[in-house]
Amino acid sequence: MRSVRQRLAGWGLVFGLLALAAVAGAPLIGSTRISLARAFDSAVPFADNVDAQIFFIARLPRVIAGAVVGACLAGAGVVLQALLRNPLATPFTLGVSAGAALGAVLAISLKLQLSLWGVSAVTGASFVGSIGAVAIVYALARARHRGFSTNVLLLAGVTLNSFFSAVILFVQYLSNPADTIQTLRWLMGDLGIASYTPILAALPMAAFAFVAFAWLPRALNLLSLDADAAASRGVNVVRVQQVAFFSSSVATGAAVALGGPIGFVGIIVPHLIRLLVGSDHRVVLPISALAGAAFLVACDVVARTAMAPVELPVGIVTAIIGGPFFLWLLIRKR
Repeated sequence: MRSVRQRLAGWGLVFGLLALAAVAGAPLIGSTRISLARAFDSAVPFADNVDAQIFFIARLPRVIAGAVVGACLAGAGVVLQALLRNPLATPFTLGVSAGAALGAVLAISLKLQLSLWGVSAVTGASFVGSIGAVAIVYALARARHRGFSTNVLLLAGVTLNSFFSAVILFVQYLSNPADTIQTLRWLMGDLGIASYTPILAALPMAAFAFVAFAWLPRALNLLSLDADAAASRGVNVVRVQQVAFFSSSVATGAAVALGGPIGFVGIIVPHLIRLLVGSDHRVVLPISALAGAAFLVACDVVARTAMAPVELPVGIVTAIIGGPFFLWLLIRKR
């Protein structure tokens, strides 16, 4: 049997090249054909270079955003499935996505025009909403336990998810039709950004989450089996649970603030990777992040081209793929 380093290097090379190919090739695909040579032709002024404008403004930002969002959601899915010891857990299980969505919906309905360092009010409000949801769920999980109860964490997250979803529907009911359409488009999950500023704002949060992810895999291998067994082998269970919860929540919040609540990435990718590489989180976690980036970029290409010139929200594509996959998982686990 190959060592963990050999497996990680081999699969990392495969999926690293796959992610790189997706990011490099996706900007060239669309309803309008462009010439890569002309897009990088410095002799043509940018204002007159339509190919460069399409490549660098219309397509490349959303491709990079798709890679960041896909990696965050897939990584968060792996961590939460180990933390909750539930193979059907997703990054949206704990209410973070609903909190982010509520913040964005309120910003749209209230027509907030404020921006900070170029980050729109909707993106900022989305991340603030996700932080609020994290704080509430964490406080409930610690309220009646000296340690950290994952059962209460799960129940609180599911309950908060339902409550925030009801508030979102109430806000939509009171909003005017134009705001409702904009809200609905955002809630479908959309990578249609036309600047690099939101990506730069999300990168520090994503980097923080992945630094924490790098510390977790060995402990997650034990924690996913049994908390008592992990503690008997020297794992500080409460600390690992806290780091796993906060890092996955930050990754989810960054992803939702950047691309909206794009579903199923956090459950499809981790399970497919486990089928290929096994269950060792030292391999599953980094490979899932790479595969998540490639997967969401590919889904966005489908969203942009399937009904061209109309662009579908990428969340529709992931839902069409993820729904049958989720049902297959339920049947398989049963």
